[in-house]
Amino acid sequence: MYKRGTFTIESNEPLTAAVWRMVLAGDTQYIVRPGQFVNIALDGRFLRRPISVCDCEPGRLTLIYKVVGDGTADMSRMKAGAELDLLTGLGNGFSLHEGVQRPLLVGGGVGVPPLYMLARRLLESGARPTAVLGFNTASEIFYADEFRALGVEVIIATADGSAGVRGFVTDALNGVDFDYFYACGPMPMLRALCSVTDCDGELSLEERMGCGFGACMGCSCKTADGGYKRICKEGPVFRRDELIINN
Repeated sequence: MYKRGTFTIESNEPLTAAVWRMVLAGDTQYIVRPGQFVNIALDGRFLRRPISVCDCEPGRLTLIYKVVGDGTADMSRMKAGAELDLLTGLGNGFSLHEGVQRPLLVGGGVGVPPLYMLARRLLESGARPTAVLGFNTASEIFYADEFRALGVEVIIATADGSAGVRGFVTDALNGVDFDYFYACGPMPMLRALCSVTDCDGELSLEERMGCGFGACMGCSCKTADGGYKRICKEGPVFRRDELIINN
């Protein structure tokens, strides 16, 4: 179930040259699982902008977004006190599996934010997560300290070797003990992760969306059972065995 509501911007600040954090005040009761997203209406833009939820508490919502086009550039210029029209509670989020003790969280770039709320929930359940966060270069790293402040072990990978392990997230997995994984990032990263582990897990897909709530069918993907599922509705989080990940 989703809800349309008006949210007020409390703060909107850059974390890196291209990544911003926006904190909003409003009705968050429909955001119930990590990995869900909101859809934001912007003046003069036909389609809403889907943004994953980084964190949520009663009455307060944290979003992290990357400026990649005119819409998100508009968002970066918004000031505290401005109001936004949001659809909240969208999408299928991550599940918290009983019995998982050492979950691995793998995020690439703007795939990192939804893992933060997940990490909080996992810690509350008694699990001990490790986060492997991948970026292109040291200047693009964000939220590593916030994960550490929760008590999560954090391993950084950068493609150019300017911080942490040189290479991709899969290069940082040596010696990491885990019994389940959660991942969010670009498809090449998800494919690479699945190619190096047989462990069960869940994958959050990044996809352009039209409506954001399953009506337009524009973000459908073929699944392992031969049928099609909507990334905005049945996803963006899928079990590993649901997806045809290596094609």
